Amino acid sequence: MISKTTISEVNNRLDAVTVVGDYVRLEQKSGRWWGRCPFHGGGQEKTPSFKVDPDLKMYHCFGCSKGGSVISFVMEMDKLTYPEAIKNLAKKMGIEVIYDNDKDNNYEQNNTLKEELYELYARTTVTFQHFLKEKPQGKEALKYIKERGFSIETIETFKLGFSPQDRDFLFNFLKQKGYSEEFLGKSGLFSSNYKNIPLFSGRLMFPITDRQGRINAFGGRALPGLQSDNRETPKYINSPETEIYKKGQTLFALDLAKNEMRQTKTVYLAEGYIDVMALHQAGILNSVAPLGTAFTDEQAAWLRRWVEKVILIFDNDEAGKKAAYKAIITCRKNGLICSVADPQKDPDLTEESGIFKDPADILHKFGPDILKKKMKFIINDFEYLISQNQSGVNSVSFMFQYLEALDSEVERSDSISRIADIYRIERNAVQKDYLQWKSAGGSRVSSDKQESQKVDLQIRRNSDLSLLTVVALNMELYSEFRSAMEIKEIEDPAAKELFIVLEECFKYDETGLDALLLRINDNALRNYISDKAVSGEFKVNVHRFMEDGINKIRRKRLDKRLTEINALMRESERNGEDIVNIDELLAEKKSIDSQIRKLEGR
Repeated sequence: MISKTTISEVNNRLDAVTVVGDYVRLEQKSGRWWGRCPFHGGGQEKTPSFKVDPDLKMYHCFGCSKGGSVISFVMEMDKLTYPEAIKNLAKKMGIEVIYDNDKDNNYEQNNTLKEELYELYARTTVTFQHFLKEKPQGKEALKYIKERGFSIETIETFKLGFSPQDRDFLFNFLKQKGYSEEFLGKSGLFSSNYKNIPLFSGRLMFPITDRQGRINAFGGRALPGLQSDNRETPKYINSPETEIYKKGQTLFALDLAKNEMRQTKTVYLAEGYIDVMALHQAGILNSVAPLGTAFTDEQAAWLRRWVEKVILIFDNDEAGKKAAYKAIITCRKNGLICSVADPQKDPDLTEESGIFKDPADILHKFGPDILKKKMKFIINDFEYLISQNQSGVNSVSFMFQYLEALDSEVERSDSISRIADIYRIERNAVQKDYLQWKSAGGSRVSSDKQESQKVDLQIRRNSDLSLLTVVALNMELYSEFRSAMEIKEIEDPAAKELFIVLEECFKYDETGLDALLLRINDNALRNYISDKAVSGEFKVNVHRFMEDGINKIRRKRLDKRLTEINALMRESERNGEDIVNIDELLAEKKSIDSQIRKLEGR
């Protein structure tokens, strides 16, 4: 665990305007900083509704009600965990990250190994770039990529390089730079059987990056006539998994695409490196690709944090169709809307212009403007699957896995009706076959249903919530508040959750609004608290506000009990028998009247 000392230092030194300003253009008005919301407005609002309070180190949007601490803002924008956000901010501010409960120092050692691997890959990338652009060995590779239609700017953006054919070079070069053989053996740059033989030689190199833009792996493409022997070799080789690289969790060019993905809530998913580069050169910046594997649930889960819709761009051959089918199912079962790019739907298409197979091919033959135009022609996933499955009644089951992946019963029902209409089958027959297929275990679709179906609390301003809010935003009041109130006296669900969060913060000695917000699980409540923090509404006469709030809740409880007593007495009178002890009720009523007069100051 990161120590509280480190967390406190990060919070104390944090400059809210500087941090948020890396993501949103801010302007100062009336002592506050305003910008266009990066969440609901896509940064395109006419009137800025996104406010940053540098004193509280909070943000809040008055348009979509999203808000929280600056640390939670970084977590949301970069899709980081709390520890990852703290470590990234600490690194930027030059703060040493100290860990608690790390007796064997294993965590720190592992973290150091990762940092050294990132440094190694950054250094190796620069070396490969030098070979591509400056060395005679890289001349043919540079010629090849330029002839494919790629500009120098694109080559620079993606940091393309060339791995020298000399199989002794890289190992000797890195040894001279001070890297040990043991460390290089863990790097993923060399053969697992021959420790000094590089995994990549004579290849066009594509650096792979993590979400923060740190290079953690490579993809290498073989080029005709540039291999060092006559053995048949795969067109592409990808790095093995290492301490810093997990293939199923990584997407090529995600760091370059994520800002545009945030703005558009959409991502183009292509098959490989070259296609993604072509799309970026055409101005389609929200483009990524899986890495030598099928599109995974983990990759879909990461994308879901930024986008709502995925547009697939796969080859139209059999392999591409199978990959598209699997990707559609993966998208749908992870809550992503899915469509498929269909350049053939371009109404201006001629027989000559129709001869292409992928984005890189279109870029090569027609240029970036035509590529961008053709990527606007898309069909939804249902229509795409139907178009691939026109063989009739016996193939209706082709759609069952798709039906199962849908997370909406309404959409599933509508799809079943459409299938029945398309194949001219009774709807009940399709429904029956689907249910039989499902009961027979035809699909093992799994998704995070709890998260996707989570319902936020209904936030309604009332005396309970107002009282808990003033205490939450003025934690120095907590001890006095807790001695006067118990959770059973609180009725509002949102206020109850806030009461529990305050208890947890007190129990674990966590101070500050950031710690409080991190413990609130409900989005609506978190946004409500951040809104009130930024507004300053609960910062004036707070002690009096708390006392009045406690009195209101007590009065409400007493009034409720009085109503119950009167009802019991009336019922006893109607029945003509003593179903309750009237004397005890009268005594309790007298006591309550006395408490009410005291609360009213009489």
